[in-house]
Amino acid sequence: MVRNNITEVSYNVQSTVDAKNNIPIDYKVTNENDSKAMGNMVQRAKSILRTNEFTALYDKGFHTGSELKTAQDLGVETIVAIPGVPSTSQAPDPMFNYEFFRYNNEDDTYTCPGGQVLRTNGSWYRQLSSTGSVSWFKQYKTKACRNCPLKLQCTRSKKERLIHRSEYAEYYERNHINIQQKEHLYKRRQAIVEHPYGTIKRQWGFNYILTKKGIARASSDVGLIFIAYNLRRIGNILTMNLLKEYLRMLVLLLFCKKALQGLKIRSLLTTFFRTPIIWREYQGSLKTA
Repeated sequence: MVRNNITEVSYNVQSTVDAKNNIPIDYKVTNENDSKAMGNMVQRAKSILRTNEFTALYDKGFHTGSELKTAQDLGVETIVAIPGVPSTSQAPDPMFNYEFFRYNNEDDTYTCPGGQVLRTNGSWYRQLSSTGSVSWFKQYKTKACRNCPLKLQCTRSKKERLIHRSEYAEYYERNHINIQQKEHLYKRRQAIVEHPYGTIKRQWGFNYILTKKGIARASSDVGLIFIAYNLRRIGNILTMNLLKEYLRMLVLLLFCKKALQGLKIRSLLTTFFRTPIIWREYQGSLKTA
């Protein structure tokens, strides 16, 4: 894997963790970086949860237009940290930075802080990123820049200020609004998704996987680690005695031939949870959680 121009011999583990109990509900082992990982993981989360009524929290490594589009088109709210803007793209006066140019969706124009309207010729231009991915953008400008008294504050160009609008601009903008309005949610990200990794790597000492070759073996190794984590986590939430009783009853149900005849697994689990002792303890655990 290549990250920040550093080559690492490693796999990348993506995971989805619920905010209430810090329980991983999904994971995927890849040999790619984070930039193209969010969309697929959000799709998988929607399939697992059978709803899109949740918020996806990600750090700046996942801030990619195509991935924001995938998540938002699924109806999922995104709060993805925005990477720092390179100093070369800043205006001489910060008050003339890109974020202070107002976009008008109705006539597809920008209005600069000085009140001038920037228009596009409608052409799309191709842009190739350092990772090899292709994106498209339009350019906006106005001839008023040439005689504008604010030009030196706005741009270093000898001609006019150019504004680029990505094909994913509306998704970036929606994410930016979410961050501004719900910054308190993003601050919880590390406590949610990093919580399992802190336990697994620091307390349990799993700083590396045990299998040697192949992504399939690595995925199995990581899966076993997450299973162990979830069992411990669920035991702490419901109490270990209740978890042990749950597993004992589940084994009895699954291996009882008479119980299996004509019944589906879902029916068995429903029967299990309606067992008086288990149901009473389970309800009690919900009230104290």
